[in-house]
Amino acid sequence: MKKLFFRKSPLDLHGVTYSEVQELVEDYVLLNQRFLPLQIITGNSQGMKNKVTRCLKEHGFSYQIGDAYNKGYIAVLK
Repeated sequence: MKKLFFRKSPLDLHGVTYSEVQELVEDYVLLNQRFLPLQIITGNSQGMKNKVTRCLKEHGFSYQIGDAYNKGYIAVLK
């Protein structure tokens, strides 16, 4: 698997409530899509990952959940 290089600081969702996720992810991804790939730190919460991936699907972005060593983030690919 190819290592991803992130040019933009990640969006860290630690401490964020589920009700805030949609707006934060939309703003981050839509305003920074020229810097793809982007990194969204979710931690190990499956609920948080579900909220983020649902939002990314709504906007037509492809993504990858973590890598072999760290499953606590989502990479937004295109």
